[in-house]
Amino acid sequence: MDGSTLQTFAAECAEGLPGTRLEHPFGPDWEVFKVHGKVFMLMTSVPGKPVVILKSEPDEAEALRETHADVTRGYHMNKKHWITLEAGGSIDEKLVEELVTESYRLVVGNLPRSSRPVDPETYGIRLRAARR
Repeated sequence: MDGSTLQTFAAECAEGLPGTRLEHPFGPDWEVFKVHGKVFMLMTSVPGKPVVILKSEPDEAEALRETHADVTRGYHMNKKHWITLEAGGSIDEKLVEELVTESYRLVVGNLPRSSRPVDPETYGIRLRAARR
């Protein structure tokens, strides 16, 4: 998967999630996907290559970095809770969809219950089950 394909596919995944909104608060070089005002995905080519930045559980982020050369610490984000996806051989559409959905689910889980567009405990369960 090349860089533009990575970003295009990640954007398609994000746009299909309930309550998602695309914004450009940092200018035209950054695409920021939010759910009820909270960021769950960023995309940019500022570091010299197209990247997708996602929220992740710290243990999961570490495991992903160990098993995928194309997963690194979050670019310009908290290095413990965010990861960066770069185009490469270890990144495929299934993994991108899983990681975008998981990032969304993590952010939704921190919203007040009355603001949640989905139940973060059950949303995307099919993707998580398929990954195990």
